[in-house]
Amino acid sequence: MTFSLSIPTNLKQNRLAIKLTSKGENYVQQGHPWVFSDSIVKINDDAQTGDLAIIFGKRKNGMIGIGIYDADSPIRIKMIYSQDKPTQIDADFFLRKIKKAHQKRLSLLKTETTSYRLIFGENDGFPSLIADVYNSVLVVKLYSEIWLPYLNTILESLVETSGCKTVVMRLSRGLQQSNSHQLKDGEVVYGNLENEVVMFKEHGVNFSANVIKGHKTGYFLDHRENRRQVGLLSENKTVLDVFSYAGGFSVHALANGAREVTSLDISEQALEIAKQNGNLNEYPGTHFTLAGDAFKILEQLIKEKKKFDVVVIDPPSFAKQQTEIQLAKKKYAQLARLGEQLTAREGLLVLASCSSRVPATAFYDVNEQTLISTKRSFSVEQKTQHDIDHPIGFTEGAYLKCGYYRFHD
Repeated sequence: MTFSLSIPTNLKQNRLAIKLTSKGENYVQQGHPWVFSDSIVKINDDAQTGDLAIIFGKRKNGMIGIGIYDADSPIRIKMIYSQDKPTQIDADFFLRKIKKAHQKRLSLLKTETTSYRLIFGENDGFPSLIADVYNSVLVVKLYSEIWLPYLNTILESLVETSGCKTVVMRLSRGLQQSNSHQLKDGEVVYGNLENEVVMFKEHGVNFSANVIKGHKTGYFLDHRENRRQVGLLSENKTVLDVFSYAGGFSVHALANGAREVTSLDISEQALEIAKQNGNLNEYPGTHFTLAGDAFKILEQLIKEKKKFDVVVIDPPSFAKQQTEIQLAKKKYAQLARLGEQLTAREGLLVLASCSSRVPATAFYDVNEQTLISTKRSFSVEQKTQHDIDHPIGFTEGAYLKCGYYRFHD
């Protein structure tokens, strides 16, 4: 198996002996995947990005875990092994981890679904690395240079496990600007890609993803189960999909017999993709699109006294920094108020958040307090998190939350 990688790859990296503070040591022993720079007490002088970091505990001076050193990040060591039993970091080590991740997805792969996240970063033991499958195309996105020395070996294991025929590399903005490699964002490093737009199925509904130019790896897979459920609840209904992007919720609603679906997004290009995705399926309803600022358009729809049977509001992250948390909560409250005014009697309001810094309890509390203040009678039908191919391995890994609110008047 040969990959067209213009970087040297080998598994014989320098090994660093690391000692941590008591707090840092406790985090490692609890299985947390991040070691911050201020937790490091002792380290080799010649440490370089990609080196294996062997962490030794204070008691008996024995090994308690292994990570990969990242000189360019405040998360200085990204853990790949959190046990005190000796192990060899080799091709078999990575293959075992990838096969273990694949096993967790098997129930999803038994459905009529041909797209899934095979590796979910830290949650699957591969910090700063994402691997998504779209039909027979594997898209690997790197967020750190730590993986460059191991890339060839990991790609071999990913292809062997997934059975994919093509591999596309996607790079974070930081890696795109790095001079330490010759990889290019969107580069096909294995097999052939006949079309950058790849077709796939999601519970029997047809979609497409641009694996070269699309956001992230081409599509957002984490909401799959919520999209399926919204689709099933949309038969013969009118649906408003806010922050629709490529029309995930919209297309499921259309494919499940919604009478009328309106996709709202600031990007006209995204709305065009949403229409194209809709047209990959047969549907009896009508698909409208609205381009512009969601907050302003929702206000306008309220002025026009519009009502929808199902309203889905799935905004981008509002809190990318700690300082933005309070503002994010205000925006979520504002969206809940706007969504309530657009939801018809006996209608369903679905509110979602992907801001990892806003915990689920805080998000649901904002929603419920806002809806209580409207004096409308409602019930919480369910609260959901990530789909099965986005397993949560540590607290910060749980970013997605979604609440379903049914109004009774």
